[in-house]
Amino acid sequence: MNPFAYRTTGLAIKTIAGLSRARLNIHDAERIPNGPTIFTVNHFTRIETFLLPYHFHRLTGRPVWALAASELFVGRFGRYLEQLGAVSTRSPDRDRLMVKTLLTAEASWLIFPEGRMVKNKKIMEKGRFMISYAGGKHPPHTGAAALALRTEFYRQRLLDLMDKSPEETQRLIDLFQLESMEAVCRQATCIVPVNLTYYPLRARENALNRLTELLVKGLPQRVTEEIITEGDMLLSGVDIDIRFGQPIEISDYLGSKRIQKDIRDPGRIGFDDALSSRKHMRRAALKIMQRYMADIYRMTTVNHDHLLASCLKKLPVRHIDTDNLKRRVFLASQSDKATSGYFFHNNFEKDQVHLLTDDRYRHFSEFMDFAIEKCVVKNRGTSLEKDPARLAAMFDFHRFRIDNPIAVIANEVEPLTRLQKKISRLSWLPEFWLRRKVARLLLRRSLDDFNRDYDAWADPKVSKPPSIARPVLIRGDRRRIGIVLAHGYMAAPAEVKGLARFLGKRGYWVYTPRLKGHGTSPEDLAACRFSDWIESMDAGYAIIGSLCRRVIAGGFSTGAGLALDLAQRVPEVAGVFAVSAPLRLQDIAARFVPAVDAWNRMMERFHMDEAKKTFVDNNPENPHINYLKNPISGIRELERLMASLEPRLPLITQPALIIQSQEDPVVDPKGTGRIFKLLGSKDKQMVMFNFQRHGILLGEGSERVYRTIGNFVDQIGNAPLLKPATAEASPEKNEGENLLERSF
Repeated sequence: MNPFAYRTTGLAIKTIAGLSRARLNIHDAERIPNGPTIFTVNHFTRIETFLLPYHFHRLTGRPVWALAASELFVGRFGRYLEQLGAVSTRSPDRDRLMVKTLLTAEASWLIFPEGRMVKNKKIMEKGRFMISYAGGKHPPHTGAAALALRTEFYRQRLLDLMDKSPEETQRLIDLFQLESMEAVCRQATCIVPVNLTYYPLRARENALNRLTELLVKGLPQRVTEEIITEGDMLLSGVDIDIRFGQPIEISDYLGSKRIQKDIRDPGRIGFDDALSSRKHMRRAALKIMQRYMADIYRMTTVNHDHLLASCLKKLPVRHIDTDNLKRRVFLASQSDKATSGYFFHNNFEKDQVHLLTDDRYRHFSEFMDFAIEKCVVKNRGTSLEKDPARLAAMFDFHRFRIDNPIAVIANEVEPLTRLQKKISRLSWLPEFWLRRKVARLLLRRSLDDFNRDYDAWADPKVSKPPSIARPVLIRGDRRRIGIVLAHGYMAAPAEVKGLARFLGKRGYWVYTPRLKGHGTSPEDLAACRFSDWIESMDAGYAIIGSLCRRVIAGGFSTGAGLALDLAQRVPEVAGVFAVSAPLRLQDIAARFVPAVDAWNRMMERFHMDEAKKTFVDNNPENPHINYLKNPISGIRELERLMASLEPRLPLITQPALIIQSQEDPVVDPKGTGRIFKLLGSKDKQMVMFNFQRHGILLGEGSERVYRTIGNFVDQIGNAPLLKPATAEASPEKNEGENLLERSF
């Protein structure tokens, strides 16, 4: 290996990285042992041949040489690969060189056990590993295992014969061109399985492909496909997850008496001589190969595309309801990361409820746009029409990544049997059970989240009883319309429970979520961002959306702002009502925020953290519900929520009801008027009540507000009622029932 080639490659890769939008995520690199190491890696792209040795070298500090396809060793590029440490698969001295460099641990090796690029990612056939290629199929190669066994065989033989047979020891030293026995590594040989997962895979025509066609005429189809696929990865942005598995210690496979007899034989054994234990060695190589192949593909990093492609492939129908597909993918994403047996892309670290609301990260919509582009599905409005033949069709092997990428994506997770079984079950689940499963999961999770937060944050001296803050579901006797109803800032679901019961008596399902940071302690609220409240609201929408055909969003104060935010982001929301929405605050705490911020910055500059003011006193109208301390950071988050909402108000087109108290001491009624004016809804109304308080959903006259909201909901849900399902509660059990405490 030429060190200059490594440095040159480093510069080249840095240059490519500057042009590329690819993001490298390395997992469990600490598993790489210090001794002789062979990396076995799944092979999907040509660029892996020179990118991986460089990155592995940076991780280990040792040169990493690679076996590369013989057709690459042509002309100047071939000579460059040789300088870099790549060895042709047809090199006559290949095995001896590899064993020698491993014996001394002067270099590690990178081998692709499939023997070639697996462009269609089809590596399973009837439950067994079987590699597809242009000429047909073949089992994975055992070359990496055989090489590791030979290395460990000679390492143990040299150490064993060092004193017993100096003549044979010297012959082996000369054979492998070792300086002395001191050069032989005392650590055992290991194979480290490595998985590479690319996300997203979007093979399209790109600038690199067009430039190459201009410069080089008549490119072979195979080369064109590789430039399109791999150029798109580099230019359009792709996550590359490199995951290292547990090292496989090869000495564990050399324990048979026959192999140990050959290791200790003092006689001459040539490098190419047939060993008496060759059958045992072959069996050991096969076992090792099966182990590293299973480990490699078990470590595939599961992403949204995998779940969507697998669901499309397994769904037994042509016409697919879009919302139900989202529910299936959502449920597939909810595996326990610690016990599932597979690994998830870091996108799954976020709450996945966005799949059921606004798809704000565009995981669903971008995949579907790509599937439509590739003619796998057709958009039929609220449903999709799948072309099963397109998913199952066999294309030219070298065009597979371009012509049938959805099948490629589905093939990649085929070896993950537990995931496949889960997706199969979800794909056959009827809509009723699917909706029920989503609702139960989210309801249980909301209760678990509350219990965990309450245990972590509650202070017996100041915190309210859990019953004040626990989220509540009121069971209705119709599934046509349901309401997600959010409470206000520093409050809890008990604040809107009266309205929820009123609507429940009218037959509506109502869910009152607990906004993150509420119902526990002010310190918990101080640690939250308004995005946390949005996720709480989204979960509420997903629950009601799974129980009812249409959803109305409503809320009080901050909850009103969240309801308007939800209506803007999710066009499927049937209507929205907002009570005392806080576009402009006029209470004294809000006025103090700029001054307190300035004070805190000054104290931070002088390293006087103890002098910072993080809370102001709160004198609520309902002290049995609200916090008595108001976190400054919480007021700031509330203002950020409303600032982000204001320019989006014209985008809200659903029927809307705005309610405000004329003499609200907290919310400026002028701000409420501005909300009404900015709303893009054609069907909108504003109702002012002559109250002198902020909390108009509790206390004297609150039923007048309830009736106004009830009439608004009735107008939207004026269609004939659906017959209640047998699993629903009877109407007399509706009022105030907390579904989280019993099954349904």
